[in-house]
Amino acid sequence: MNSNCCSLDHKHSESSGCSKHSSSKTTFQSKGEISSKEGMVLLSGGEFLMGTNDKEGFPADGEGLVRKVKVHSFYIDRCTVTNEQFENFVQATNYKTEAERFGWSFVFSSFVSSVTAQTVKQAVQGAPWWWPVEGADWRHPEGSDSTIVKRMDHPVVHVSWNDALAFCEWAGKRLPTEAEWEFAARGGLEQQTYPWGNRLTPNDKHYCNIWQGHFPSKNTEEDSYFGTAPSQSFPVNGYGLYNIVGNVWEWCSDWFSPNFHIHGPRHNPQGPKTGAAKAMRGGSYLCHRSYCNRYRVAARSSNTPDSSTGNIGFRCVADA
Repeated sequence: MNSNCCSLDHKHSESSGCSKHSSSKTTFQSKGEISSKEGMVLLSGGEFLMGTNDKEGFPADGEGLVRKVKVHSFYIDRCTVTNEQFENFVQATNYKTEAERFGWSFVFSSFVSSVTAQTVKQAVQGAPWWWPVEGADWRHPEGSDSTIVKRMDHPVVHVSWNDALAFCEWAGKRLPTEAEWEFAARGGLEQQTYPWGNRLTPNDKHYCNIWQGHFPSKNTEEDSYFGTAPSQSFPVNGYGLYNIVGNVWEWCSDWFSPNFHIHGPRHNPQGPKTGAAKAMRGGSYLCHRSYCNRYRVAARSSNTPDSSTGNIGFRCVADA
């Protein structure tokens, strides 16, 4: 990971004392044409300027150089996959997420109950706000004594890249490439910082769910949310997409590289053929300008395919 405020990968399990589970690929019979692309938007594709050379960017993440990229037409979910949608998938397939098989996942410490906190023995070195919590998974986002009953319309979290891929296979969809994701996130605007323009809060109005206040000790919740927000929150971007930045990180199909794209393909790029981590885009409710200014449309991050945290989710795309 590029910044520990964002999320952790499972290599940190060595220092946390948590056990590791060897995952295996699960294949499902596709559900077929998912309700004739219900809940998706058709984007006609075309050329756009991808990346940024802005001084607020992180060159080490590979945000630059700005380059002209062309993407094919595709469908994209208006919202991130919700707890309700993921529950439908699990009920149909009996799928077990990697967090469930590992027996734990990373949770932001402020969300953990006093009872569960007593069972946490270690924090992540260098990022003590991240706790490996046994029993944390998509059904129990803050540990075994938490529930999603009142959050069925929130984005599903504690899903690894492998989990997201399994859902996509079942739903007859796929994960977006980074190019598709950024094309969609920009909403038709050219080289703007955010999906709605260059100002974070135009007319003092909040357009995304991120951290306000002082990270990690005080979130003033000026945007009305401490953790995740419902998937249909805040104004949509120019393509009708909700929460394309902030709220939860979104898995992409590409292997992450900070430099492959510099000389890589410009027509429907797919990313490198191999790698150690998968790309994530969009930032999350834990991002703050002082520490992890990655809720910009050009910002990038990554995590290993088996990793899960309380601020990583996904949305799907489909070929047009």
